[in-house]
Amino acid sequence: MEQQRQLKVFAKGKSSLELSRGNNAVIYTRVSSKEQADTNHSLETQKKYCNDYCTKNNFNVLGYFGGTYESAMTDEREEFNRMIKFVKNKNEKVSFILVYTLDRFSRSGENAIYISSQLKALGISIVAVTQPIDVTTYAGQLQQNIQFVFSKYDNDLRRKKCIDGMREKLLKGEWMGHTPIGYSFDRSQGKEQKIILNEKAELIKKIFLWKANENMSLPMILGKLKTLGLKLHIQSLAKIVHNPFYCGWVSHNLLQGEMIQGKHPALISQELFLKANEQRKTSGFKQTKENDFLPLKQFVKCGECGTTFTGYLVKKKGIYYYKCNKRGCKCNRSATSMHTAFENLLSGFTAESKFLAPIKKQLEYTYYNLTESNTVNQKALEMRASELNEKLEKVQERFALGEIEKPIYEKVFDKLKEEKTQIEQELKKTRIKLSNPNELMDFTVNLSSKLYEIWHKGDFTQKQNFQKMLFPDGIQYDRQNHTYRTTNTNSVFVAIAEMSRSYEENKKGSSDFFLDNSPSVPGGGLEPPHLAAYAPQTYLSTNSNIRALFH
Repeated sequence: MEQQRQLKVFAKGKSSLELSRGNNAVIYTRVSSKEQADTNHSLETQKKYCNDYCTKNNFNVLGYFGGTYESAMTDEREEFNRMIKFVKNKNEKVSFILVYTLDRFSRSGENAIYISSQLKALGISIVAVTQPIDVTTYAGQLQQNIQFVFSKYDNDLRRKKCIDGMREKLLKGEWMGHTPIGYSFDRSQGKEQKIILNEKAELIKKIFLWKANENMSLPMILGKLKTLGLKLHIQSLAKIVHNPFYCGWVSHNLLQGEMIQGKHPALISQELFLKANEQRKTSGFKQTKENDFLPLKQFVKCGECGTTFTGYLVKKKGIYYYKCNKRGCKCNRSATSMHTAFENLLSGFTAESKFLAPIKKQLEYTYYNLTESNTVNQKALEMRASELNEKLEKVQERFALGEIEKPIYEKVFDKLKEEKTQIEQELKKTRIKLSNPNELMDFTVNLSSKLYEIWHKGDFTQKQNFQKMLFPDGIQYDRQNHTYRTTNTNSVFVAIAEMSRSYEENKKGSSDFFLDNSPSVPGGGLEPPHLAAYAPQTYLSTNSNIRALFH
């Protein structure tokens, strides 16, 4: 007998005594809506019946859960989940969950059956106090499961009836839910639905006009709306432009692909709506290669492996990220932090507006000084080119007269021809083609004081052009220090920024370093630039898209 008792510790399964965890219970009550919770006494009634059942059956109540409104269509419920977590705690030793009726526990059908079976395995039974079912038997468990299925079926019928009613209203041209921005419900006409334009309507109309007639990007429209007192998220703005409600039509998922003429007043014409959305197709609303939210894509390179960054959207968070796709590197950074770092980089090249006048004079003086030097070089090169032409003609003439042998002729002729080609290339560099240098320098100097502003309000294409103008070879991202490194920088903007800092240090504004020295570059890791003596138009030219942003 003693050996038999010792062997029993190796037995498998649980005895019926172990599965029965005693008379500890919890009570769960709920209603489906806030209105039910506020206007009737259902919750108190449910709790009273459950307490009476506990008293009658000598149950020990360890806690009350629910007591509020929670939908039973799914089991993603705060109080419900809190209760399930509590009863599964082995320290509590709960044996029963008491509800008024089974549909108070759940109306999710198959999932409710699954949850009840999981609880049953832990020795926890669901007891509906007004529907006495013996769940200790297979027949009782079947009956309970059937009740769960019927609760779901009843819920589906109610839902269908509600959806059918909503669809009928939509088919009549009425609207369901909150009105779009720019509209409001007029409740003064009794039960009949009436929607009117409100004080925001004119601003919403401007969105379509800007998009259709000027093809403005979303960030630019957001900025203009903000100055007019209307703050929107970029996603809300995209929905507005794509919502036919504003041209008098109703579009809804319940209409199953149909479009219904609405009873509400149209804010804009159908022609304007379609034109705005035709622009929308070509201006990068969705995440394509041109995405207004990822202007640094294909421009920034990873500082460790040199791979060009791509971009993507985390839909659950609604946040854009940049990413290095090289295997083993996996450098991910949020677009917000990358843009902030780029704005910090721009600040290093931004000139103080109070110094623009002396900077412009310094730049003009330097330009014309270099131009004068170019003129001297050009004349010397032209003279040398003329000499080479004369020598080439003489060599050809002597060869034609038989005065020199062919091998000697070919050797001399090729040498002179090569030298002439080099001279012609140098001449191209010295020929200035700027039609209005003063106007271009004035534009560039003013632009240098608004680098952040110009970059911030541009769309994808404008920002890319702007970035390449400043940093022709792109930039590298240093993930350790969260900064950017540049290898090739537009020397004009570097020089302007250096002059601005020089004037800040020298309040008299008498710095003449620019004429005598190659200006150093702000910050570490940048290649020292040299204002080219040849072809300054290469550095001072600006893209027409950037000019449009500036004005």
